[in-house]
Amino acid sequence: MKVGLFTALLAKLSLDEVIKKIKSLGIRTVELGTGNYVGDPHLKLDWLSQPSKIKQFKQKLEEQGINISALSCHGNPLHPNKQFAQLHGETNRKTILLAEKLGVTRVIDFSGCPGDSDDSKYPNWSPTPWPPDYLEILKWQWEKKVIPYWTKRAKFAEDHGVRIAIEMHPGFVVYNPETMLRLREAAGPALGCNFDPSHMFWQGIDPCRAVRRLGEAVFHVHAKDTRLYEVNIKVNGVLDAKPYSDEKNRSWIFRTVGYGHDADFWCDLVSTLQMVGYDDVLSIEHEDSLMSIDEGLSKAAAFLNQVVIKERLKEMWWA
Repeated sequence: MKVGLFTALLAKLSLDEVIKKIKSLGIRTVELGTGNYVGDPHLKLDWLSQPSKIKQFKQKLEEQGINISALSCHGNPLHPNKQFAQLHGETNRKTILLAEKLGVTRVIDFSGCPGDSDDSKYPNWSPTPWPPDYLEILKWQWEKKVIPYWTKRAKFAEDHGVRIAIEMHPGFVVYNPETMLRLREAAGPALGCNFDPSHMFWQGIDPCRAVRRLGEAVFHVHAKDTRLYEVNIKVNGVLDAKPYSDEKNRSWIFRTVGYGHDADFWCDLVSTLQMVGYDDVLSIEHEDSLMSIDEGLSKAAAFLNQVVIKERLKEMWWA
């Protein structure tokens, strides 16, 4: 297992500055954004028509000993606004092609969420079976939009030597292991998940049990934590639409790893990932509203490096 970084949080730095910063933290693996909800100024999709740019970029990383774990284009290619959906879908398509050129085998995205009909203006997320209208909406979404799109896109990715890692996220049709595996069963083995435990915690899902259930469907992992506040959960539950900046009144907030759950949990998660065959990157994603980027990144890197070293020593002892 190794520690990596989703570089979106360092968007204001040049590539040289990013490399210098992560190397000082013991990180040699990066996840790069390409557009949609999260962009990255260090990598451009229009380089597809400029092979020399791709070659230079790849060479610079190789010279510095930096690997790319994945390209990320988190978006909503199923959005009922056709122009919006087309833009996000095209970004995904180009990201797959760029990944192929760079020798990267994983592209991360959201599943997206359609509306309730072809005439909708906004997405319609339906996580409840009642009133019965919601079941009809879900049936229509999955049969007419979700499965057709992702079956075709997964085949396209496979044809280009790439696997698609869907990040399970409430608000989109794939938000937990059950919906993830439903989509994988329909679209095929080229589609799996980007496992982010932070989105599991607040739904009441045990991340380690979720990993066991997902098994070989785990393609990539984000390292992000969540702090649950019982004082608010016991009053309002976990469904919380208040701004992330309203930390005191929210039921939960995203935290730097180690500030929501302790080292015992993270060691157990690493071990469980290894049990199901995933022994790859833990890509730090910083969304901690109580810490600066520098503080969150440095603390996350130090924490995870210790977890990885501890697990490695265990393996050596048992061997």
